[in-house]
Order: sequence, then C-alpha cells, then structure tokens
Amino acid sequence: MTGLLEISGLAVEFPTRRETFRATSDISLVVQPGEVLGVVGESGAGKSTIGNAVIDLLEAPGRVAAGSIKLSGEELRGRDEDGMRAIRGSRVGMIFQDPQTSLNPLMTIGAQLEETIEQTIGLVGEAATDRAVELLESVGIPEPRTRLAAYPHQFSGGMRQRVVIALALAGEPELIIADEPTTALDVSIQAQILDLIKDLCRERNLGVILITHDIGVIATIADRVAVMFRGRIVETGDVAQVLGRPTHEYTRSLIAAVPRADRKVRRFTSVDYIEGGEERRRIDTSNHWLGQRDGQTLETTDEAVTVENLELSFVLEKALLKRNRRMLKAVDDVSFSIRKGETFGLVGESGSGKSTVARLIAGLYQPHSGSIRIFGTDVLGSPRDPTIRAARRKLQMIFQDPYSSLNGRMRVLDIVAEPIRFFKLTRSESETRQIVQDLLDHVGLGASAATRYPHEFSGGQRQRISIARALASRPRILICDEPTSALDVSIQAQIVNLLKDLQEELDLTMLFISHDLPVIRQMCDRVAVMKDGQICECTDADALFDSPSHAYSKHLLEQMPRLDLLD
Repeated sequence: MTGLLEISGLAVEFPTRRETFRATSDISLVVQPGEVLGVVGESGAGKSTIGNAVIDLLEAPGRVAAGSIKLSGEELRGRDEDGMRAIRGSRVGMIFQDPQTSLNPLMTIGAQLEETIEQTIGLVGEAATDRAVELLESVGIPEPRTRLAAYPHQFSGGMRQRVVIALALAGEPELIIADEPTTALDVSIQAQILDLIKDLCRERNLGVILITHDIGVIATIADRVAVMFRGRIVETGDVAQVLGRPTHEYTRSLIAAVPRADRKVRRFTSVDYIEGGEERRRIDTSNHWLGQRDGQTLETTDEAVTVENLELSFVLEKALLKRNRRMLKAVDDVSFSIRKGETFGLVGESGSGKSTVARLIAGLYQPHSGSIRIFGTDVLGSPRDPTIRAARRKLQMIFQDPYSSLNGRMRVLDIVAEPIRFFKLTRSESETRQIVQDLLDHVGLGASAATRYPHEFSGGQRQRISIARALASRPRILICDEPTSALDVSIQAQIVNLLKDLQEELDLTMLFISHDLPVIRQMCDRVAVMKDGQICECTDADALFDSPSHAYSKHLLEQMPRLDLLD
C-alpha cells in the first residue's frame, strides 16, 4: 500500500553511557492524502518519537537506527540539515501540544506568521501580511487583520492553538503532524480544534498524523488508528474496527480504562495489561498518622466549605482614574456549599472562573467581597489569627501540573515534609522522616522514594508525590484542580482510584475541578457548572448528565467526544 507518507521498519535509538535505549522498533505506517491517522498509546509508548523522526527533530543523542521514511515517494532519511529545513514547514507542518512554548512571547502573531511565510513560500511585505490574514481567517480567528498586532499572551488557549495551526499551514504543506493538540483544552475548545483539523484535512487534501493518548479524540476525528505499546505498533486498522472490536489484549485494556459519561462506576478500570491488575495495598489508618487528629477541633457542622456571594475582578488595563480601568470580573456572586464527606465538582470552559474559585477557597487569592467558611469558621481574616490558621490547616490543594508544582531541587522527603514542618506537627526530625515514608507507602510509591528527586519520576508518580504532600498536614478537605488533565488514560485511572480510596479511608471532603466531564461524573456527588464567572446550574452529578436543565450545561455535554464505538 503506497501513500503520501510511508514509514517502514523504523527504529529509533537513544544511546546512553550504560546502554542504548530503543524507543521504537519496526514501525510501519502509511498516511494517505485527505486522511487522519491516529496514533494512540500511553506516555512513553513512542508516539511523539515517530513524529520527531519524520522531520528529523529527535532530541540528541537520539538517532534513526533503521528503516525508511518516504514523503510522496522521496526518501527523507539521510538528508542533511539544509535538505530537512526545506521539508519542515513547506512540506510537513507541525502542531505541538503546548501553544505557549510554540509561540515567541516577544513577537507579535503577525511577525511570527510573516516570518514563516517568507521562509517557506517566499512571500514578503504586503503579500506576506495578506497571506497571514488569510491564514488567521481560515482557522477561525475573528478580526484577523487587527489581531496580527497582538501578542500570544493576549489570546486564549484555544485561540493560541488556532494560531499554531495557522503557522503549520503557512508553508502549504502536504502533511500535518499534530502532537497532542487538544490535551490542555476544555471540552468545547477541543471540539472546535478537532473540527478545524478535520475540515482543513478534507478541504486541502492534507494527510494528518494525530498523536494522542485520548481515545475519545481518536473516535471523533481519525479515519484509521495505530495503537502503540512500548515502542511497537500492536494493532492498526479502521477506527470502527480497532476501537469497536479490538483484537489485541493491550488495546482492549486501554479502551476499558476510558472513563464513561453514560453511567457511573465505583472504580476506574486500570490497564491490567501493564500493571498486572495489582491493586494498591490498603493501609489501616486507625493508628496511622493520617488517622490521627492531633487535637484538631472536631467539626460541629455538616458543611465543610461554605461560599457566599464571592466576587473577584482582575485589572486588564491600568489607569490612574478608577473609572478608566478595564476590569475582568473573574468570579461574579458565586455561592455554594460542600457537605462533609462529599465530592463537589466544578466544570466549565477555560476562563469560566472555576480555578479562581478554588484559589480563593485555598487562600491564594483574596476576594473583593463575599465570605468563605471552612467548617463554620470565617477564614478571610488575618492568616496569623490562630483560629483561621487552624481552619486553613484542614484544607490542602493538589495542582494540575505535577511537573511545575514540585521543586526540582528538593528531595521528595523534604517536599512531603514541608507542611509537617510548617505546622510544627512533630517533635523530632526522625518522626517526620517516618511519617513521610508512611505517606509515600500509602500513595503507592514506597518509602524508598523519599531519597530521590522529582525528575526521577513519571508524571503519574509525581502526582502521587503531590497527593502525599497534600495529606501531610492531615487535612479534612482536598481541592483537586485538574489533577489528571496532564496524564494518560491508564495513569488517570490509577490516580482517580487512589483519590477515591483515600476519601473512603480518611472521610475526606473534595472540591474536584476538571474540564474532563466523564471524570467528573465518576468522581463527583454534586456538580456546579460555571460560565463567565457565575454558576449557571448546580445539581446532582447523575441528574446533570442525564437531564441537564441549563442551555450551557447541555452545550458542554454535547461537545464531549462520542465513544459510541466502544459500546
């Protein structure tokens, strides 16, 4: 079978001092014009390595050890740097995962587009500007000529990704490689980006390689799919066949781990093909550090968190006179309560205000008006007030990015021990070390992890470290702000199951924030839907998914990737 892109027998190696690591082995793929080929698998499977090998952007000392890569019948392997520079951009475009790292923050959008246009198709001056306007218009950016003068930070995440797509199209390529283009986007923006890629593929007869760990994205947009596991393709074929009737055990296990939006289950399915079905060892917390209360005030109310009439605005444009300032009302008269022991979900698009509400409750922001009570205690006074300090100790936060939320210069022991030392919860350093080892064992990492540094762990393991740190002060409430959005489906299942186990064992209350609606259904008892800083609907999770009452809630649910192929 011949095609636009033909990869056969591809092997990529990364030599190290001790041994040579083979990232991919015997990869063979064909992409046709006008076709979207999905490449799916977990982190470390080798998906991105294939895309980087095609355009010869492997990170040193990586190298293509064997195989052939042909574009329209021309062999790409073995070309020098000048030869590959002529391919990149003009014949093969690349859409990267994070638009913030793909765009130069010091250059306007127009300057970046015009530079790419000049280098790839040779247009300069007014002709390049006109072409840049056409590209922005083609990817759905309003007022394209005006937006040429804007900088990346002046665009939303979805708009930045549209600009990255415009840059990929600037050289009028034959092939687009899209590497996790929707991972950081909420459900409605994701749907827009996927529709855009699909439309551009059909209109321009482009070949597209879509690299992702999201089965829902594959089901939505791809024509064919290749499933990767440990550097090899274990199954390939039409999407309906592979996702609806998978033949390989790993594919079946991967699909089984996808969270469902149509029904609630007690636990997520783990990827048994890799993990051997091993469950986390449960620890008796009755005499354990986590099970002790250490003289903490017993709760006298069933409401763990109470938020009333919360408001916060950010300054968009400063001015000497207050009336001339341009403000953004990020949180607008928000009120809700979270009952003791329940998991309360906050959903909405990027910019809806859900993470801002979480930061207000956690004390990272101060509201302009309104009240926040933790187990009945108003916590908006001085942080030095012992009553407020004691109430705030009952609440901890798990952040979205397990990479940036951990200090890379600190050992795991010191990272997890920080809350213990801050609140002076132990009498000796040896007691602190023992508690940290117990916590690491409790979240499934083992006590030996204490002596290592964050860079020695995978993303899922780092998130477990974040959970151990959050538990170190023995909180009663956990705020989980997109704790699984950066993780692939199997690691997501492990982390969500861990949080469920901890909630049952420790009687925790959770505020769970996510743009992943199936995860929200599986985790939450009640859900509030936010739009433009306001709550437009608050109801039981099952009621929201089965019969949403607000038009915006219906809109969000309609934008979810359809997984009908998995039934």
